[in-house]
Amino acid sequence: MPDQQELRINGKSVRVEVDRDRTLLGVLRDDLGLTGSKYGCGEGRCGACTVLIDGQPARSCRTKIGAVGSREVTTIEGLAREGVLHPLQRAFLEADALQCGYCTSGMIVAAAALLRQNPDPGREEIVEFMDGNICRCGTYQRIIRAIRAAARSLKETAR
Repeated sequence: MPDQQELRINGKSVRVEVDRDRTLLGVLRDDLGLTGSKYGCGEGRCGACTVLIDGQPARSCRTKIGAVGSREVTTIEGLAREGVLHPLQRAFLEADALQCGYCTSGMIVAAAALLRQNPDPGREEIVEFMDGNICRCGTYQRIIRAIRAAARSLKETAR
């Protein structure tokens, strides 16, 4: 039975009437038109659906909307500010860190959480943190380069 749910999505309050047992991914894509997060495996193992909940990466395909409450959800659409791409989004484009692009939004969102926790991660830290975000095209080396480039860019803008 649908309930009124007040959510915080990408810095805005959003009211939806949905069943509390629906997945966050389903509500984002089907009810709110935020299609950047992708349905991959449906089991939380591939990372294509990764969003941030209160700054922490979460698999939206496994997260029930009723469990989200008033916590802040950030999707790939919420990383850009006022039409300006987030440094990670720019770095992924510049490093050509995508082929089919299906995993890209989950990769970028997970990497955003990593750079919040550690603004200057080494290669091994990146590999360890990103483990579980799967790229079927195998662009892992370019993804690592993009994350390192974004870290440098964020460090330079912080000065």
